[in-house]
Amino acid sequence: MKMETDAIVRWIDKLVNIPSPSGFTATIIHQIEKEIQSLGFPMTKTNKGLLRVTVPGENEHVHRVVTAHVDTLGAMVKEMKANGRLVMSLIGGFRFHAIEGEYCTIHTMEGKAYTGTIVMHESSVHVYKDAGELPRDEQHMEIRIDEKVQTKEEVMELGIQVGDFISFDPRFSYTNSGFIKSRHLDDKASVAILLSLLPVIKENGPLPYTTHFLISNNEEIGFGGNSSIPTETVEFLAVDMGAIGDGQATDEYTVSICAKDSSGPYHFGFRKQLTDLAKERHIPYQVDIYPYYGSDASSAMRAGVDVKHALIGPGIDASHSYERTHVDSLQATAQLVYAYLYSPLIEG
Repeated sequence: MKMETDAIVRWIDKLVNIPSPSGFTATIIHQIEKEIQSLGFPMTKTNKGLLRVTVPGENEHVHRVVTAHVDTLGAMVKEMKANGRLVMSLIGGFRFHAIEGEYCTIHTMEGKAYTGTIVMHESSVHVYKDAGELPRDEQHMEIRIDEKVQTKEEVMELGIQVGDFISFDPRFSYTNSGFIKSRHLDDKASVAILLSLLPVIKENGPLPYTTHFLISNNEEIGFGGNSSIPTETVEFLAVDMGAIGDGQATDEYTVSICAKDSSGPYHFGFRKQLTDLAKERHIPYQVDIYPYYGSDASSAMRAGVDVKHALIGPGIDASHSYERTHVDSLQATAQLVYAYLYSPLIEG
């Protein structure tokens, strides 16, 4: 199976441009539900707000779950400063240096949106001699709002208050050489893969086992895919980004199969089946360990879900910053997910 890569890229473009920091995902979940309802698959929105799409299989007594998360990194307004700027409280596991200079949007409780830029308070080298040496942290970084405000009171008059969500501009770009550059490829690239597979499955015939596609919405804060898992489920596959860096095997051109992350080893038999499928189908892959990482699958295991669990995904460079991947990695990941969905149950 070779998917149309352009379909995945179009989904990525659409998804990254819908703000969805963890805790602020209702809009994107509703948009996905609306976009795929024509496929006719049963869908459920849970109390936690995730979307579960059920694809009936030939065997309705044994189920599988495949998940990817649509929530992203972001921030909240922590404080309105006396100078009319905002202090942020970060959502998700990243550092302030990763967002310095980035454009952002403040989303108020009344539904208004204000743009701004994340800057150092001591930005100007013409004024602050030690601008380059100061730490990038909550004390020194702030949001410069694109409104004529110079006091805390003027900010509050806009309707901005503590607890308002802040999303970061994705700056999506698709190059002629096949690279996708954007924030939030973790994990909207994987969501795009799953959503692109649904019409392919609809056209190609039933899966061997009923499979639930979970579009998770709280993964970045640790509890995205750990509930609303049918009791018939025996296998749980998380599709999330592969981490690239020194000492890592993962790259931007293959599918990454995770052997272990910070939660411990993934199920050996499941991993073996995935690597065997990749070899049989000539799908380029790498096996890797992610030292500072957790997934919806590891979250489900901590919650006590009795399943075999595995993790795969496209290789994403500069994770939790301005990220990049290649269409080759998207294609390899889509091929492996598809091969798994039509494969027998894992032995052992």
